[in-house]
Amino acid sequence: MNQLFTVQGMTCGHCEKAVTTAIKTLDPQAEVRIDRSQNLVEVQTEQPRDAVAAAISEEGYTVAA
Repeated sequence: MNQLFTVQGMTCGHCEKAVTTAIKTLDPQAEVRIDRSQNLVEVQTEQPRDAVAAAISEEGYTVAA
């Protein structure tokens, strides 16, 4: 299932890697695409949306509702 998140606080490549790693820890098969200029994270996963949002938040980023 395709999920789209607006994520605040991603400012560099390290931020992108941290978000990607957090999601892939939750679901190693997930496909992650990040558009930092638009603050968007697109995730292809079967994990629940709230679990993915929590994984991103745990890295210190704000996931918009």
